[in-house]
Amino acid sequence: MHTVRIVSCTVLTVFLATLAGGLAFIYSGCFNVSARWQDPALLQWAMLTTREHSLDVRKKQVKVPANLDDPKLVREGFMHYREMCIGCHRAPGLSNSDLAKGLNPQPPNFSSLEADDVDPPEFFLIIRNGIRMTAMPAWGVTHDDEKIWGLVAFLKKLPGMKPEQYQAMDKEAGSVRD
Repeated sequence: MHTVRIVSCTVLTVFLATLAGGLAFIYSGCFNVSARWQDPALLQWAMLTTREHSLDVRKKQVKVPANLDDPKLVREGFMHYREMCIGCHRAPGLSNSDLAKGLNPQPPNFSSLEADDVDPPEFFLIIRNGIRMTAMPAWGVTHDDEKIWGLVAFLKKLPGMKPEQYQAMDKEAGSVRD
């Protein structure tokens, strides 16, 4: 009984000390939240690993539609990409925007993806739910799943797309306000 009490007190003390240390760190303001500050390697690893495992667990529940190659869906996805995504994620032949340059972490450049980089369930989850502390919004708040799948369908076509091909899609799609 005496040992249980000592262990319980030790665990409680360690917990309270950790909690106090964590609160002291949070309230100290010593952690720099500036987007201009580069995260230490350990923090980068922790955030990336957390994101990857979170997506791995959740993407198993995503049912990918069979029509991702449908030209109509790809065109609709292109329209949304052009309207909402190009500022951060670029298009073939476009350099970084000022917006993208100021983000930390840097958004991926989707115009330089490899075909294997596009994992439809993962992209669907990211587009639909966003990613905290990355400036990636949760488009599922304003867009239904069909529109999000359209974006995924377009992203599947983006790897290897030449600037001329993107410009042809842009011309064919017409004005954003059409």
